[in-house]
Amino acid sequence: MKEQNSNRTRIIGLRLTPDEYAKIEKKWKASTCRKLSDYVRRSLFDKPVVTTYRNSSQDDLMAELTRLRSELNAVGNNFNQAVKKLHTLSQIAEFKSWLIAYEVEKNILSSKVDEVRINVKKILEIWLQ
Repeated sequence: MKEQNSNRTRIIGLRLTPDEYAKIEKKWKASTCRKLSDYVRRSLFDKPVVTTYRNSSQDDLMAELTRLRSELNAVGNNFNQAVKKLHTLSQIAEFKSWLIAYEVEKNILSSKVDEVRINVKKILEIWLQ
């Protein structure tokens, strides 16, 4: 049968020591429960609590790849702006200055791509051990 009133209207006040609260908070943060009250309610009524397992090497990989992606995006944006400028050039002097800037951007892009290759190689070596 379905419950008639699922609204929670009763409050239980509970005082904890800082150590007790820290232990509960640590277990709550390791679970998939979004709210502490949900975690406590599930624990109190012996309902299953799903805990998460974090792989620190995957977390490190994601952080590194996110950093590298933002670096490559920045270089790609600069490169696109340079190409856009090339299409608007009307004088030879502007063209020469663009070529110099293009060489600098090309070297930066090349070094960032090499950095990505090196870091991916390191990560693969760690995972294959």
